[in-house]
Amino acid sequence: MLFAFLLFIFAGLAEIGGGYLVWLWLREAKPFWMGVTGGLILILYGVIPTFQKFPSFGRVYAAYGGVFIILSVLWGWWVDKKTPDIYDWSGAVICLAGVLVMLWAPRH
Repeated sequence: MLFAFLLFIFAGLAEIGGGYLVWLWLREAKPFWMGVTGGLILILYGVIPTFQKFPSFGRVYAAYGGVFIILSVLWGWWVDKKTPDIYDWSGAVICLAGVLVMLWAPRH
């Protein structure tokens, strides 16, 4: 389970970091190389989840979505300096609960 969690974290950081670099390039007039680098990191993000051991693409991406939400809240707090409010944290906890149900539900 630790391996799966680490892959979710790496995928999330690649998606958020790559998207952030593209955002900076297009929205804040940063250099073109930032956009290209962000695009390459986003390609890496697409590859990372394929290393998951779960057999279902949809379930992996659904579970990853919850992790992505939590990472996005933390990214906004640490990088953009936007302190999350109670609604941000409440929503993140709800998403995390959903991820845990998807990953650890007893299935046949």
